[in-house]
Amino acid sequence: MTFSKNGSAGRGRRGSGRGSVGGPKKVKLRKATRSPEQIKRAERPLKIGEAASLVGVEPYVLRFWETQFSFIRPKLSRSGHRFYSQSDIDTLRYVKHLLHTEGYTIAGAKKFIRERGLDGAKQMLTRTRISTSTRVKEKQQLRLPLSGEQNSLPVANRAFERTLREIRDDLRALHRLLESA
Repeated sequence: MTFSKNGSAGRGRRGSGRGSVGGPKKVKLRKATRSPEQIKRAERPLKIGEAASLVGVEPYVLRFWETQFSFIRPKLSRSGHRFYSQSDIDTLRYVKHLLHTEGYTIAGAKKFIRERGLDGAKQMLTRTRISTSTRVKEKQQLRLPLSGEQNSLPVANRAFERTLREIRDDLRALHRLLESA
């Protein structure tokens, strides 16, 4: 047994071991970079950082949601690391949709899920995704005309636009009425 200058005991020859000048070099480990598609295809449970990148939020958000929603319970390793299954990822995406896209508060999202059940509420999400793609197509059809293009709109679109203008005018009149009161 040998002793170093700082008084700690070591084994073996002088200069071997950690921290010594001639010892082994430290190897820098770099983080694995994988695309969300590669992570999604993985059959193994995902760590919190991988799950967060798939859902599109930061890891601290997932930890917070665990405290707020009782149905978000990832598996914990002995050392306390969180591992998310694919069904957990789907649930997290649904919660994100409710909070970020639909605009629910946490209390409102809890109530919504309590009333409809998690599975029933997830089905609504898939219907919403389908209707969103339909809405994009409708928006492209209902685009406002450029100057001089008024006559190129189909009759139904012009009627729809006229109805929207009438509603806007009514809302402005109500606003003026409320301001004067």
